Amino acid sequence: MSLLSQAPPPPSVDQLPLLPTPLEEPYNIVPTNDLLPEHFFLRHPELRIATNIIRPAIVALRHVSDLRRPPFVEQHDSSMDLLDWLGAFFGFQKDNVRNQREHLVLHLANSQMRRRPNNVDSLDPAILPGFRQKLLSNYTSWCSYLGRDSNLRINDTCQSDSRSQSDSRRELLYASLYLLIWGESANLRFLPECICYVFHHMAMELNKLLEGSNDGITDPPFLPSTFRKNAFLDRVVKPLYETIKAEVESSRGGTAPYSVWRNYDDINEYFWSRNCFQKLNWPLDLTSDFIVTSRRIKHVGKAGFVEHRSFWNLLSSFNRLWVMLILVFQASIILAWEDKKYPWPALADGDVQVRLLSLFLTWSSLRFLRSLLNAVMQYRLVSNETKWFVVTLVMKNLVAAAWCVLFVFLYRRIWSKSPDREWSRDVNQRIWNFLEASSVFILPELLAVINFILPCNKVISCKDFHLLSWWFQDRRFVGRDLREGLMDRVKYALFWVAVLATKFGCSYFLQIKPMITTTKTLLHLDNSRYEVHFLHIIFNNSNSTFAVGLLWLPVILMYAMDLQIWYSLYSCLVGVLVGLFSRLGVIRDVRQLRHRFLFFASAIHFRLMHQELLSGDGTWSSKISDAIRRLKLRDGHLHLDKILKRPVEANKVSLLWNKIITIFREEDITSDREVELLELPKNSWDIRVTRWPCFLLSGELLDALNQAVELADAPDKRLWDKICKNEYRRCAVIEAYDSIKHLMLNITKYRSEEHSIVEKLFQDIDHSLQAQNFIGTFEMNALPQLHAELISLLELLRKPKKEPAKVVTVLQNLYIVAVQDFFKEKRNIDKLIEDGLAPKRKGATSDLFYDAVEFPDSGIFYRHVRRLHTILTSNVSMQNTPVNHEARRRLAFFSNFLFMGMPHAPRVEQMMAFSVLTPYNDEEVIYSEGQLRKENEDGITILFYLQTIYSDEWKNFMERMKREGLKDDSEIWTNKLEDLCLWASYRGQTLARTVRGMMYYDRALKMLSFLDSVSDDEIREGSIGLDPMSQLSESNGLYKGNYGATCLKYTYVVAHQSYGKKKVKRDPVADEILYLMRSNETLRVAYVDEVSRSREEKDYFSVLVKFDHKLQKEVEIFRIKLPGPMTLGGGKAENQNHGVIFTRGDAVQAIDMNQDNYFEEALKMRNLLEEFRVYNGRRQPSILGVREHIFTGSISSLAQFMSGQETSFVTLVQRVFANPLKVRMHYGHPDVFDRFWFLTRGGISKATRVLNTSEDIFAGFNCMLRGGSVTHHEYIQVGKGRYLGLDQVSMFEAKVACGNGEQLLSRDVYRLGNGLDIFRMLSFFSSTIGFFFNSIMVVLIVYAFLWGQLYLALSGPETITSTGEDDNKKALVSLLSQELFFQLGLSIALPSVVEGSLEHGIINALWDFIVMQFQLYVVFYTFSFGTRSHFFGKTILHGRAGCKQTGRGFVVHHTTFVENYRLYSRSHFVKAIELGLILVVYASFSPIGKYPFVYLAMMVECWFLVFSWIMAPFVFNPCGFDWLKTVNDFNEFLKWIWYKGGVLSKAEECWETWWLEEQDHLRTTGSWGMICEVLIDLRFFYFQYGIVKQLSITEGISNYLLSWIYVVVALGFYVLITYVHDNYGAKRHIYYRIVQFLVITFTIVAVIGWMKFTTYKPKDLLTSLLAFLPTGWGLILIAQVFRPFLKPTIVWEIVVSMARMYDILFGVIVMAPVAFFSWMPSFQSMQTRILFSEAFNKGLQLSQFVKGKRIYRHT
Repeated sequence: MSLLSQAPPPPSVDQLPLLPTPLEEPYNIVPTNDLLPEHFFLRHPELRIATNIIRPAIVALRHVSDLRRPPFVEQHDSSMDLLDWLGAFFGFQKDNVRNQREHLVLHLANSQMRRRPNNVDSLDPAILPGFRQKLLSNYTSWCSYLGRDSNLRINDTCQSDSRSQSDSRRELLYASLYLLIWGESANLRFLPECICYVFHHMAMELNKLLEGSNDGITDPPFLPSTFRKNAFLDRVVKPLYETIKAEVESSRGGTAPYSVWRNYDDINEYFWSRNCFQKLNWPLDLTSDFIVTSRRIKHVGKAGFVEHRSFWNLLSSFNRLWVMLILVFQASIILAWEDKKYPWPALADGDVQVRLLSLFLTWSSLRFLRSLLNAVMQYRLVSNETKWFVVTLVMKNLVAAAWCVLFVFLYRRIWSKSPDREWSRDVNQRIWNFLEASSVFILPELLAVINFILPCNKVISCKDFHLLSWWFQDRRFVGRDLREGLMDRVKYALFWVAVLATKFGCSYFLQIKPMITTTKTLLHLDNSRYEVHFLHIIFNNSNSTFAVGLLWLPVILMYAMDLQIWYSLYSCLVGVLVGLFSRLGVIRDVRQLRHRFLFFASAIHFRLMHQELLSGDGTWSSKISDAIRRLKLRDGHLHLDKILKRPVEANKVSLLWNKIITIFREEDITSDREVELLELPKNSWDIRVTRWPCFLLSGELLDALNQAVELADAPDKRLWDKICKNEYRRCAVIEAYDSIKHLMLNITKYRSEEHSIVEKLFQDIDHSLQAQNFIGTFEMNALPQLHAELISLLELLRKPKKEPAKVVTVLQNLYIVAVQDFFKEKRNIDKLIEDGLAPKRKGATSDLFYDAVEFPDSGIFYRHVRRLHTILTSNVSMQNTPVNHEARRRLAFFSNFLFMGMPHAPRVEQMMAFSVLTPYNDEEVIYSEGQLRKENEDGITILFYLQTIYSDEWKNFMERMKREGLKDDSEIWTNKLEDLCLWASYRGQTLARTVRGMMYYDRALKMLSFLDSVSDDEIREGSIGLDPMSQLSESNGLYKGNYGATCLKYTYVVAHQSYGKKKVKRDPVADEILYLMRSNETLRVAYVDEVSRSREEKDYFSVLVKFDHKLQKEVEIFRIKLPGPMTLGGGKAENQNHGVIFTRGDAVQAIDMNQDNYFEEALKMRNLLEEFRVYNGRRQPSILGVREHIFTGSISSLAQFMSGQETSFVTLVQRVFANPLKVRMHYGHPDVFDRFWFLTRGGISKATRVLNTSEDIFAGFNCMLRGGSVTHHEYIQVGKGRYLGLDQVSMFEAKVACGNGEQLLSRDVYRLGNGLDIFRMLSFFSSTIGFFFNSIMVVLIVYAFLWGQLYLALSGPETITSTGEDDNKKALVSLLSQELFFQLGLSIALPSVVEGSLEHGIINALWDFIVMQFQLYVVFYTFSFGTRSHFFGKTILHGRAGCKQTGRGFVVHHTTFVENYRLYSRSHFVKAIELGLILVVYASFSPIGKYPFVYLAMMVECWFLVFSWIMAPFVFNPCGFDWLKTVNDFNEFLKWIWYKGGVLSKAEECWETWWLEEQDHLRTTGSWGMICEVLIDLRFFYFQYGIVKQLSITEGISNYLLSWIYVVVALGFYVLITYVHDNYGAKRHIYYRIVQFLVITFTIVAVIGWMKFTTYKPKDLLTSLLAFLPTGWGLILIAQVFRPFLKPTIVWEIVVSMARMYDILFGVIVMAPVAFFSWMPSFQSMQTRILFSEAFNKGLQLSQFVKGKRIYRHT
C-alpha cells in the first residue's frame, strides 16, 4: 500500500511552524521560509497580506510528516517540505531547491488569488491538477509519441473536488520534481525531450520511493540513482553537458560543416526515438556512444535532419512553391505559343491539350529531383539505428523514378499517331491511360486537399494518413498538428487565391506573351549572323538557343520573384482593412483627442478599471442592462458627465490621468506650465460643471464673450443655446463664473461690508440668470472691461510677493465697472446703498476694500487662481499643448487604444503574474560625466548633441532642476550631476532607460491595485494625488492596502553573465548596475560567477542578486552550481536561458536592453495578459505579439528611414501575419511568452552557434511546430531604439540577412515549408526567406538583363532584332522598370504610406513620403537591398560573412574613406563598378547607344543603382563632402593600402589583413561553394572575349587565344617591375629606373608597330583596357578560391600584389565622384541638410555642428 494513501491532513495555518533562524535568510520576492512577524519584509503593514496569500501554498508543501525520511539529512522534520524531501533524495542543490520553492509557492499563490476561494487557509483543489497538466503536457505527449506509458501515477478522470490528499501531494511532487530538474539543467534546458527522458526515469524512482516498503530489515530501502549531495548535477547534467560542449568544440566556432557535428537540436532529437531507452538506460550509461568523452572518437551522428549549405535548400524546403511556379510557367508558354489574344481559345486545340499533359512529366521530374535531393542532403542520417529511414529513402527515390519513366513512356505513346496523322480511338485510349496514371500520381495532393478541408480524424485517422502519404510526408515529434481553424483557413486561402490569380494573370500578359514573337525570330535566325563564335563552338551550333536563354533569363527571374510583389500589395490592402476594423486611427493626434475627450473618461473607466456587475440583483434584466452599459462605455456613447457624477469613479479617472501627466513631467517631455494645462483637477470651489483640462478650454471663454457682445440685444435663451453648442465653451463659462464668485468671496474678509456687497452682487447675477433676464439686466458691452480687470487681479494674486495696495485698486476698479457700467439700470448712491451694493456710509466708496482683503495661505487656492487665469486668458495657441512631439504622440496613442477591442481588466490580485527578462552584454548603462564631456573630431559632445536634438526637453529639465533647488546653471555639473547623467542616459539606448521603462510596470500595478480596492473615503484621503505637481511618494499612502498582492505579480530580471567579473575588476559598469538595483527595488541581476579551484579548474555558478535596503548593500539570493561555462553557442540565447530560472509568473516578456516602456502603456499589461485565456482559432495563444515604437526616428534622416521601415513592419506587416495569414513568428522583443508552455519546450530562443544567428525567430518556429499560436496586439506598445548611422544600419541588416540565410538551412524552416498547407506555406515563405530571396532576385535580374544585352550587343542578334520586331525590347524595358518600381515602391514605400495614412491621415503620410524622397530615401533603400542580397547569398553559399559590431551610440562623427571601403567594397563598390563598366561597353557597341534617349530609357534604373551603391556611404556620412576631410581620407586610404603590417596587424590598419579576412568564408566553404564561385567568376573571361572580337585587328578564334598571350606578357612585365622595385628600388634605384624605361619603351614601340603594320586603331587601346582589366580581376577571384594550393607558391605573392593594385584602382574610381562633389560649392551644406533634416526642424545649428564650432553654453 502506498504511503500516500495513509497520509494525514496537512497542518493548518495556525500550526505552521515559524523557523527560529537567528539570521534572516536572503529572499527574492517574499520570504517563503522565514515568516517571523519582525521580518524586515513586513516593515509595512500592507505587506503582511503577501504572507497570508502564500501561506496556503506553504502549508501544502509542508505535508511531509508521513514520508520516508531521507538518510543523512540534518534538517528537522518540522522545517522540511516536499522540495527539501525531493532535494535530499535526488541530489538537487540547496539553492536550486530554494529557488524552485519560491517559484512554486508564488505560482500557487497567484493561482489561488485568481480563483478567489472561500477557504483561504488551503489551496483550491482545482489548482494543482491544472498546473501539473500544463507543466507536464509535453512530457505526456512525448510518452504517447514513443508508445511509452507515462510514469505519472494519477487518475485524471476523477473530479478535482473528489481528489484525495495523497493525489494532491503526488501532483505537487511531480510538478516540483520537474521544476527541480529544469532549474538545475543549465544548457540542457534547450533540450526539452532530453529533460522529459530524465524526468521519466526520476518520476519512476519517485514512484518507487512513495510505493516501496519502509522496512529496511529484510531488504534495503530503495534509493534513487542520484542520491547523495549534488548527485543530479554530477551524474546526469554534467555528462550530457560535456557531450554538448565537445560537439560545440568540434564545430570550430561554427565554421565546420553542420553535417559533421551535432547541435542542440540533434542531441534533443535523439530522444525522439526509442533507441534512447536502449542506448542510454538509467542511470545514464557513460559508455554509450551517445555520450562524447575525450577517449571516444566515434559517436552517434546527426538525428532527424542534416543541415547543408546550398541554394538547393530553397527547392527542398519550399518544393511545392517551385513546382507550382514551374508548372504554371510551362503551361503559360504552351498557351502563349499559339499567338492567341487570350489563353482560353487555345485550349480548344487538341494538340495544345496534349502538350499540357507534359506538365506531368515536369511534375514527376521535380518529385524525383526532390527525393534525390533529400537522399543526397540527408545521407548522413544513415546508420545502424536508422534502417527504416534507409528503406524509406530508397523507396522514395525508386517510386519517383518509376513515375518519371512511366509518364515519359505514356506521353510518347500518345504522340505515336495513326498513319494519317489524325487522332484515332487508340490515341484517345492512350490519353485516358495517361489520365488514369495521373489521377494516381496526384493522390497525395488530393489527400492534402482533403486534410486541408476536413480534420484528418473526420475522414481517416492520422496514422492512416501517414501510411498513405509516407513517401512525401515524414513522421516526427513536432509538426504533427499544424492545422488552423476552419474560418482561419478560409481567410488565408481567399487571400492567396487573389494573389495567385493576379500574379499569374499579369505574368502571362505582361511577361511571357510579349516575348514569344521575338523568341520565334531568334530561333529561326541563322547562326552565321552571329559575330561572336566562341559560344557557337562550345554549344555546338546553338547560338540561337543560347541567345533565347539569355533573353528569357531576366523574365524567368522576374517571374520567380514577383509573387513577393503582389503579396506586398495585397497584404497592404488587407492590413489596412484589419486596422480599420480594429479602430486604429480613431484618434490620430491631440487635436482629435480634444474633440473626443468628452468620452475619454468613460473609455478609461471601461478599459483600465476593473468592472464589477453594475446591477447586483442577478436577474436577466439587470444583466442585459449591464451589458448595454458596457457597450456604451466601450463605444464612447456614455458621456463623461455621467461618469463624473459618481465621485469615486470621477476621482479614479482624474487620479489616473493626472498620474500619466506626472510621469510626463518626470520624463521632462512637458513643462510645469503644460502640466497645469493638462491636469484634470478634482471638483472644488463648488463648481457645477466638469473641470476639463485647460488645454481643452483654450479660447472658449473669449469666444463666449464675443458672442455675448454680438448678441447684446438677443434673448437670453438664444445666447445660451449658442454657447451650449460647444460643451467645452459651456463648461468654461460656468467654471469661470463659479470660480470668480468663489475667489471674490474668499479674498474679502468674512462678515465685512465688502463681503456683503460682493455677495449681493452675485445674488443679483444669479437671480437674473434664473429668470432668464441676464441680457435685460446687464450691459454686455461692459463684459470686456470686467474681463480685463479680472485678469489684472489674477496676475497680482499669482505673484509670489503680494501687493495689497494694487489688489485694492483693481478691486475698486472692478466695483466701479460693475455698479456703474455693468447694470443697465443706472442707480444713484442712495439706491445702491438701499440695494446693498454700496457701503452704508456715504463717501466711503473710495475706501472700499482697504481693510477687507485677505490672502489665503493654501497652495491649492493659488493653483486654482492660476487655472482661472488660464481660462480667462487662453487663446487658440494653447490647443497645441503639449508642445513636445513625443508627448503628443503618446497621448494620441494612449487615447486611441481606449476605443480598440481588448479584454476587460481583472483586479490586480486576479491578474496573471509575469516577469520581464532582459539579456545584457556590454552596452552602456549610464552615461558618465567623461562620456558627456568627451568631444569628437569636430568638437561635439554627446551632451551638446542631446541638448540640440531635445532642446525643449532640456529646457524642461533645467526648469525641474531649479524647482528642486538648483540656483545657478553652472551647478548642474556638481550638485545635479547624477540627474544630468540620467537625463542624458534616458535619451540614449542605455540599460538605465530600459530599467526605468520596465519599472513602470511596478508603478502601474501599484496604482491599479489602489484603484481596484479604494473606497470613497480612502480616495478622498489620497486626493492629494490628483495634483500632478505634488511630490507624493507612491509608498506614502497613495498605494496603501494592496501592495502585498502587487509584489507577487511582477519581477524584473536583467541577465548579465559578466557582472561578477566586472565587480572583481571594479569596473564602473558594476557600480552603475548596483545604482540601478538600489534605485529600483524590484530589479534583480543574474550573472555567472567563476570561482577558481586551481590554476586550471574553475567552478561556475548561476547567481541572483538584489540590493537589500535594510543592509544597504548588495546581497546574494541564490547560487546554483553549473556543469561548466554557460556560453557554448551564440551567447544571447544562453544568457536568456541562464536568467529564465529566476523569473516568476505565468508569462515572461522578453525585452532587449535598447528598449523602453511608458507608464500609460504599462497600465494595459493586465488587459494584455488576459489574451492568453482567449482562443485564437483552435488554440490559446502561446506568444502575444506586441507593437513597437521606434523612439530614435527623429535623430536623423537615416534614423527616420529605419523608423519608417520598422514601424510598417511591426504594425501593418505583423498585423497581416497574425490575421489572416496565421504565420506571425517571434521577431524579437518585446513579445510576451506563455512562460510554462515555453519552459517545457526548449525556452524562448535557440542557441546553436551561427545556425541560430537570428535566435529569436526560432522561438516562433518552435512554437508553430509544437502546436502553439502567435497573436499580435496593437493596443499596447513598447519603445525600441534603432541604429542611427549607415554603418550601424548596414551591419544590422547584414546580421539579419545572414540570420535568414542560416534559417534557410535549418530543420525548422524545412519542416514548416513541407508541413504547412500550401497557402500557409506561401505565407511563411513570403514572410521570412522570401523577402531576402527577393533582394537577391532584384540584383540577379539587373545582372541577367545587362549581361544578356551585352551578349546580344557583342554577338550580333541585337542589330537584327532592333531593326525588326521590338517586342522583346519593350518587354525587357517594361520588365526592368516594373521590377525596380514595384520593388522600391510597393515593397517598402507602400506599407509606410498605407500605415501612415491609417494612423496619421493620408495628407500627413503623403507629406512624410515626399519629404523622405527629398532626403534620398530611394538611394538609401537601393543601397540596403544590395547589403541584404550580398550577405544573404554569401551566407547560403559559403557560410556567415563576418559582420562588424558598430554599437548603438549616437553618430556624431565622420566615417573615414578607409572604413567605408572596408565595409562596402565587396558588397557594393566592386559590383557597382562592374555594372557601370557593362553599361559603358553596351553604350559603345550596341546600336541602341546611338540613340541617347532610348539608351537612357532602358538603362536609367541601372545607372541609378550604380550611383546609389557607390555614393550612399558618402551621402549619409556626416561631413561626407567636406573637401579637407576628403583629401585627408584619400591620403589615409593610400597609407592603409601600402602599409605592410605584420602578424598582429588589424584590418583597420593594414590592407592585406583586411583582404585576407574578406576571404575567410572561402576557407570554410564546401566544394559546392567553391564550384559556384569559380563558375560565377568565369563571366569576366567572356567579357574579355567579346571585347577582343570588337578590336580592329581581330579575326577568328585564334586571336582570342593570342589575347591570353598578351595577358601573360603584361603579367610578366608587372612581375618584373614588382621584383625590381622590391629588390632594387631602395638600394640600387638606377636599376629600377632602367627597367621602367625599357618596359615603357617596349610598350610604346609595340603599340606603334601594331598601328603601323596592322589594322589596330587608337581607340582599340582603351578597348583593350576594358577587356583585360576584368580578366585580371577574374583571375584574382579564382586564385582566392584556390588559396590553400597557391599560398605556398610564389604565385600567391603575385596575386596579393595584383589585388592591391586593383583595390587602389577601385578606390580611385569610388573617390572620384566624392572628390568632385566635395570640390563643388554648396554640396556640403546640401548633404548636411539631407542627413540631419529632422534635427534642423528641432533647431539643430548644423552650420556650426559640421564645422566643429562648438556653441558654448552656460549649461
